[in-house]
Amino acid sequence: MSRPEAPAEPVEPIIPVETDPAVKVPLAIEDWLAVILLATLAVITFLNVLVRYFTDQSFAWTEEISVFLLIVLTMAGGNMAFVRNHHIRIEILADNGSPRRQRIMALISNSCVLAFFVLLTVLSVKLVSDEFIYEETSPAIGVPTWWYSIWLPVMAAAISLRTLGIIRRIARAPAADAARGEQP
Repeated sequence: MSRPEAPAEPVEPIIPVETDPAVKVPLAIEDWLAVILLATLAVITFLNVLVRYFTDQSFAWTEEISVFLLIVLTMAGGNMAFVRNHHIRIEILADNGSPRRQRIMALISNSCVLAFFVLLTVLSVKLVSDEFIYEETSPAIGVPTWWYSIWLPVMAAAISLRTLGIIRRIARAPAADAARGEQP
């Protein structure tokens, strides 16, 4: 029995290229925001490691800024995941069954996401207003904490708007299915 020749290089699985959904506000905004935030986070962390290595001390502001950048990066990444349908879901429920059932499940799940992020937007606006009214300052740098937390309602509102757009596209899908002759 002879063995077939092994390829010279390992064969990578071919992942099909996915196109972004048609949206009015380009997804490149979140893409570039994530790139800029991650690069800034990496530079700040690297500089802090160098300073700590050579001086046995660290910058006081790096942890505060890093946490802030990481929160905004997480929200931008979540926004991209929802729009591109890459978020965590139970696929056996979401992707199985008839197209009508899948559409109903998508409407239910995206409505829950929308409710959560609208609530997060409202509550985080309250948080930011309290921090502004009571003039809270950060412990390391002494800047107003609302400078950091203002991004939470902004990003939560952006996710809410993106999710509303997804719900709108899913709700309009039955008309396209009927035009193709699918039975509801």
